[in-house]
Amino acid sequence: MVHLRSCGSVMQASPPLALYRVLLLRCNIRSVESCVRPAAAAYDRLRNPARTPRMSPDRLSRRTVAFINIAHALDHFVLLIYPTAVIAITAETGLSYATLIGLSTGAFVAFGLFSLPMGWFADRLGRRNLLATFFGGCGIACLGLATASSPAAFAIWLLVLGLFSAIYHPIGTAMLVTHARRLGRELGINGVWGNLGAATASGMTALLSASLGWRAAFVAPGLVCLAVGAAFLLLVPHEGDREGQSGNATSAIPVARPVILLLLFAVAIVAGGMTFNITTIALPKIIDERAGAALPLVLTGSLATAMFVFGALTQLLMGRLVDRFTLPTIFAALSVLQPLGLGLAALTIGVPMLLGLVLAMAAIYGQVVVNDAMVARYVPARYRAKAYGVRYFLGFTTSGLAVPLIALLHGSSGFGLVLVAAASFGAVIFLCSLAFFLVAQGSPARPAVAPE
Repeated sequence: MVHLRSCGSVMQASPPLALYRVLLLRCNIRSVESCVRPAAAAYDRLRNPARTPRMSPDRLSRRTVAFINIAHALDHFVLLIYPTAVIAITAETGLSYATLIGLSTGAFVAFGLFSLPMGWFADRLGRRNLLATFFGGCGIACLGLATASSPAAFAIWLLVLGLFSAIYHPIGTAMLVTHARRLGRELGINGVWGNLGAATASGMTALLSASLGWRAAFVAPGLVCLAVGAAFLLLVPHEGDREGQSGNATSAIPVARPVILLLLFAVAIVAGGMTFNITTIALPKIIDERAGAALPLVLTGSLATAMFVFGALTQLLMGRLVDRFTLPTIFAALSVLQPLGLGLAALTIGVPMLLGLVLAMAAIYGQVVVNDAMVARYVPARYRAKAYGVRYFLGFTTSGLAVPLIALLHGSSGFGLVLVAAASFGAVIFLCSLAFFLVAQGSPARPAVAPE
């Protein structure tokens, strides 16, 4: 017998068996080391970010833009879980749709209200840190909603979700513009990610609610948010700054009448926020009631998803157009589609109604790209985070009225009246875009083409 001493113990075995045990022990030690060393390095990066080797600006920008796009998708996804899940919650609790959808008012008000101070917070805490907070906060809020069992609990957790969701747009968009090589292309791709988040929210929520229950529809995205946030902290060690580098098309366009253009743009943003929120929040229920046939929840969510996907394709087109044409021209041409599509949906049911909604969704989501490009083109770099905060404050805080408006108009005359109201706000956007186009013609401007 051969005596082998290992880890302070004595093993007795035949020579072949003893040799096998020694080799196995060495392999296990190496396996443990291969797992521990990366984890220790990651922990050291979290504790001492200043000691992290600085990666190349291009690589950092690519990673940052990738996480910003994922954050955009998650931002719209988590906010639109409840409007679809509420259909299943209504069946379980016996509460009316108007009562339950009204509980989300705080979320959408907070979504806009808390976007205003985010530029100020970014100057003090850093944009990267705020974006990491967005991931963690949204994940915790979704898990909290999965535990809700009373109207008060739903209202509180929805408010928390709205607060953390407010971080993304002013911070993420400002970071995107800073790291973009071609402004229109990056905004278009980013818009697609956000739209896909909104698109998959209806379908995935309906699927999870029908198969595993509505609580699972909150648990799954909550865990995803937490996982992505951890990856973001590990893979994006610092904020970086591409501003002023070659290829970064973010210089501001001078204008002769900035106050008039600002007022017109502000009114268009407020009206656009109303059409955006009325349509995206009510879309699953509009299809459910006005499709012309009784549809199962999964099919209703799938139709809503298809419309959001069509809007995503429009955002890609808008991104290309932003790099080739002047923004006032694109603004005016696109905005006419909102009142046309929403008006058609309000006056019809069945297939014509669905076609009207497709047209409206394309215009609404295309407008988001144009609005973000407006801020990037007309606002100097040092003010952009604050400008985006004001832009989303106006759009989302005022449009927080969309939820009680939907509840009021739906309870009074159904979704026909809701769509008429949305079409009216679309008409306001069109009038503002025409006035913006006419005023901007007298302003000196450079072509909105990004340098290669």
